[in-house]
Amino acid sequence: MKTIIKNGTVVTASDTFKADVLIEDGKVSLIGQNLPSEGAEVIDAAGMLLMPGGIDPHTHLDMPFGGTTTTDDFYTGQTAAAFGGTTCHVDFALQQKGQTLKQGVEMWQEKAEGKTIIDYGFHVAITDPTEASINEIPSLVDIGVSSLKVFQAYKGAFMVDDTALYKAMEKARDADIMLMTHSENGDAIALLTEQLVAAGKLDPGYHLDAHPREIEGEASARAIALSAVTGAKLYIVHMSCSDSIAQMALGRDRGYNVMGETCTQYMFKFEEDMRVPGYEGAKWACGPPVRTPEDAEFIWESLRNTTLQTVATDHCSFNYEGGVDGKLPGKELGKDGWHKIPNGIPGIEDRMPVMYHNGVNSGKISLNRFVAITSTNAAKAMGMYPQKGTIAIGSDADIVVWDPNKEHTISAKTHHMNVDYNAYEGMQVKGMPVRTIIRGTTVVDNGKLCVEKGFGKYVNRKNPVIV
Repeated sequence: MKTIIKNGTVVTASDTFKADVLIEDGKVSLIGQNLPSEGAEVIDAAGMLLMPGGIDPHTHLDMPFGGTTTTDDFYTGQTAAAFGGTTCHVDFALQQKGQTLKQGVEMWQEKAEGKTIIDYGFHVAITDPTEASINEIPSLVDIGVSSLKVFQAYKGAFMVDDTALYKAMEKARDADIMLMTHSENGDAIALLTEQLVAAGKLDPGYHLDAHPREIEGEASARAIALSAVTGAKLYIVHMSCSDSIAQMALGRDRGYNVMGETCTQYMFKFEEDMRVPGYEGAKWACGPPVRTPEDAEFIWESLRNTTLQTVATDHCSFNYEGGVDGKLPGKELGKDGWHKIPNGIPGIEDRMPVMYHNGVNSGKISLNRFVAITSTNAAKAMGMYPQKGTIAIGSDADIVVWDPNKEHTISAKTHHMNVDYNAYEGMQVKGMPVRTIIRGTTVVDNGKLCVEKGFGKYVNRKNPVIV
């Protein structure tokens, strides 16, 4: 089956040009002007941009956390992603106590089985860092896993100490696996939490006081320093503030193998949104926490100057009005104390439109930089490029037909995520996907889902690259 997309403007991380795109057997087979269309399905993209499908390198679907489970499973989460122009994501498989790392991946594969809509991969989060687990790291490449996460936070649950982090870096270096960190000082957070709770400071806003910016900066510097010593490739996830990002800039200036990710919410949700009266601030509880408008501007500048290379979502959806009408318990679990709030903010559907409107339309970033930070750089860092993350001959035909003039008001009433609130409620955006194509198949067309559960495929990844 052949498909040709005609009359569109192709946009990659480096180039913008008018061209037709021929797709055969799920791959881009030819790019050129006035390509013949005999025997092919024709998609007229006049006035449209043709961009590589978005790649979200940081999501949590069907994840147990804090006494409940995220409301989006692989079907609802991936469906929402497709409607938002994301064609591939990498989710976190969390090793459970006593499990091997491969068993952690197998557990998450079972969660995804028969539910997928878009393509996907898995990071492994090592949370039980026994010698056996650390020695298992090199074998992850045999199952297509090229990235490993280590938590410097969540003491008593996911956190590992510096000895385990160092050993994991050595193994990751030798196996050419990207080592990812959640960089906050978990010891400090645990102590601050204990003190705040003991003092009766239980409102959602105190979540911010338990996660000060300085401890994100300290943990980031520590991870970068260990990366420099070991030579491991380091990718710090969800960087939220100038304190940590400045450490990343220093590391990159020194030539270390390090790169940083931020998340959409850090540019739009702030401390003032958490310090409101009542309980609504619980919606924005995440780790690291939301920061300040000044940090948001620092993030935009860091995306422009290439200190930060990817924008993810850390999509982790819990209902605000949870536990009613048969729903999973949600944010209300923390009404007796902020330390019990399930951490996470939804956003897998909104990342691309929000970043396009507020980045490209405002002039903060170029169109090509938009493609880089939402697709291409993630594909390189996660070991999927050039199969994913670009429009090039031989690449998977993961293409978003983007209408730069289409307007939309974001709302929980119309989104496809299985969660009862939206971080960007009421935001009016200009520029939206009108067709999402994965491996040459139209998955979403003008607001209609066009594939069945199970369409999405697992991506075997290898050779991650620091961008």
